[in-house]
Amino acid sequence: VQLQASGGGLVQVGGSLRLFCVSSGRTSVYAMGWFRQAPGKERELVAAISRSGSKTYYGDSVKGRFTISRDNAKNTLYLQMNSLTPEDTADYHCAAEIAYTLGSYYTRAGQYDYWGQGTQVTVSS
Repeated sequence: VQLQASGGGLVQVGGSLRLFCVSSGRTSVYAMGWFRQAPGKERELVAAISRSGSKTYYGDSVKGRFTISRDNAKNTLYLQMNSLTPEDTADYHCAAEIAYTLGSYYTRAGQYDYWGQGTQVTVSS
């Protein structure tokens, strides 16, 4: 499966952005996630979502501000980002991995086999 991420850009502190990740294949068989990596920092999980979308997981730094969701009919993964801060500046990547149960999601980068290219998010102060 190929993943295409988009929606990044330049936004001011406190602003919002919505990221999109479109899959070339059926997303309904994949658990999916968003990761980010800032210069000089390790890649970190932003959020993860189960195949069905019924279960989600968020990194501590984005809880209460970001929302991960998916529309399997459109083969699309979303990340709604609100109350952005300069610390959210990073290259954001979507990822997918086959999940054998509807409620499974993965929190480690090594658990994902499929990755999209990054979309850059820059938050200016």
